[in-house]
Amino acid sequence: MMAKVDGVQLPGYFEHYDTPVKLVATPDGGHAAWQLNRSTGGWLPADDILAEVTGAVGGETYMRSADRFVQHVEALRGRYLSGEGPVFALYETIRAIDEQAAAEDRDYTPQEAALIKGIRRRTFVMFEEQLQRAGDPGADPTIAAAGS
Repeated sequence: MMAKVDGVQLPGYFEHYDTPVKLVATPDGGHAAWQLNRSTGGWLPADDILAEVTGAVGGETYMRSADRFVQHVEALRGRYLSGEGPVFALYETIRAIDEQAAAEDRDYTPQEAALIKGIRRRTFVMFEEQLQRAGDPGADPTIAAAGS
């Protein structure tokens, strides 16, 4: 049986004041909250905002599907982080598509939107795997598979 916290099925994915927050079950039967650190792309413990997140849905807090959560995390990582390597090359690909659409004053084509969504799902897994190797306890690359 899946765990619940304050009526929220775990895992639960949120956008809290435009910051991705996830609530997850822990191996000991408890739960943990993690929020995205925009400076590093990693996860910060967020148990201190758990009640605020679960009790404020509808104000500045929104429940999200796993897929929408992944897309939001990667949009923020792509916007705020820079570096070298394959993940950042893929972020640059998305940035180039963004710039082209903006220069032409248009929305993404269906092909561009699908490409961006697929790239973000892939970069999420790559970034989360890097975080796991570095010891980030909040990292979970399997979320991208849950949203596909």
